[in-house]
Amino acid sequence: MDHRNNGDGRLLLWLFAVATSVKLLLIPSYRSTDFEVHRNWLAITHSLPLSQWYLDETSQWTLDYPPFFAYFERFLSFFAPLVDPKITDLHSGLGYAADSVVYFQRITAMASDLCLLLGVLRLTRKAEPLSRNLICVLVVLSPGLLIVDHVHFQYNGFLLGWLLLSVSFLQDGRDLVGGFLFAVVLCFKHLFAVAAPVYFVYLLRHYCWSGLATGLRRLLTLGAVVVAVFAAAFGPFIYNGQIQQVISRMFPFGRGLCHAYWAPNFWVFYIILDKGLAFSLRKLGVDVQVPSASFTGGLVGDSSPFAVLPQITPLTTFVMVLLALTPCLIKAWRKPQPGLVARWIAYAYTCGFLFGWHVHEKASLHFTIPLAIVAVQSLEDAKHYFLVSIVSCYSLFPLLYEPREYPIKVLLLLLHSMVMWLGFSAQYALKEKKEDGESKKSKFEIGCIEKSYLMGLVIVEIVSQFLHPYFLGDRFAFMPLMLISTYCAVGIMYSWVWQLKRILT
Repeated sequence: MDHRNNGDGRLLLWLFAVATSVKLLLIPSYRSTDFEVHRNWLAITHSLPLSQWYLDETSQWTLDYPPFFAYFERFLSFFAPLVDPKITDLHSGLGYAADSVVYFQRITAMASDLCLLLGVLRLTRKAEPLSRNLICVLVVLSPGLLIVDHVHFQYNGFLLGWLLLSVSFLQDGRDLVGGFLFAVVLCFKHLFAVAAPVYFVYLLRHYCWSGLATGLRRLLTLGAVVVAVFAAAFGPFIYNGQIQQVISRMFPFGRGLCHAYWAPNFWVFYIILDKGLAFSLRKLGVDVQVPSASFTGGLVGDSSPFAVLPQITPLTTFVMVLLALTPCLIKAWRKPQPGLVARWIAYAYTCGFLFGWHVHEKASLHFTIPLAIVAVQSLEDAKHYFLVSIVSCYSLFPLLYEPREYPIKVLLLLLHSMVMWLGFSAQYALKEKKEDGESKKSKFEIGCIEKSYLMGLVIVEIVSQFLHPYFLGDRFAFMPLMLISTYCAVGIMYSWVWQLKRILT
């Protein structure tokens, strides 16, 4: 028996127990409309036949995730009536938020995180003890996951666990299993599809590109596995002639370019440039029609067009994401190394976050969690992760806007920052590098620019949380959100450029 791995496994279980204890303490805290969304999905899948799942409009929170997630909700709905039958009542359960439903849904989110535990455990089983422990802490105790899943409420940890399992098999050279698991993830949540081009190119080159006969056999095998997964997910709806309805629910392009709260991505700068040009042109006497509350009224949908710059369509964002991905795809084709898969996947999700259509701020978890794996590979990766994980976590602050949750989110970010600093400092203090024939210890520290930028987050928080309400009250209510999104977008754009440079060099 490997006593080192056995001890590390116990540490991971201990960390998971600590994380679960924190989640239990957060049960009474704020919960978003996503809580009612998932309760309604329990009711839909429990009360209606499968043929009605994607047609039901009893609630405004209609089912819009792929079928595997609907099956997952159906599985949970077997247990919900044992706790409280009203949870799965399609009509009288609307808006139901008794303690029974709160505890049931919170605990199911915690239980589903066992998949995240399994993913981390398998991914890190061959890593050095210190690196393994650090990855476990960064992922299992991720403040972003705690905020989004266990306060705001979603099931991201469960799905990211599947993704980490897929990455672990790819890193082991077991490409077929890795591809199978990623296909499963796509049928749970289609937003993971941004990494599909990376998987396609990597698997085609690394798994299938090995002689005509062997390559063709592997390609057909891989294709059959993927088709089988999608058939299991979508087959019943194809049989019922509902595939178009399912697809339209999954891709509601009418929601508009930006979410009500802007994700900190490229489109923040595009919107601000448009508003700046419109303001300047009006000052010069040019008649520019600016829609009321365009992009700053917290509205969602096509009611917020641009005043000066060209309109952005879903096809435009798709092309931009693909163009941003292209250098990574070329690299994956030329040099398909298993050890680089996590880096490529993180970069793909960064591209999707920056240039995608109707991106939610919560999607930053898709690249910060894989980047935690990359962070232990080098000192420069650790410095980059320290910055981007803080920015990502801070960008989630507006999700928890009630005063009682304010100390929670601040404390989570501060503790996360301290743990990262101590962990990376300990890791790289033990690694020595040779310079001019002398042995020198590497040291974890960030540059002046990065320090200044992170200090700027403190200023942004003071302005948006304290100075704006004191001096302006309820006027320009969207300004604090706009300030946070814009400032964090600078950090995410920096991360994208840094990752691209790292991949190319």
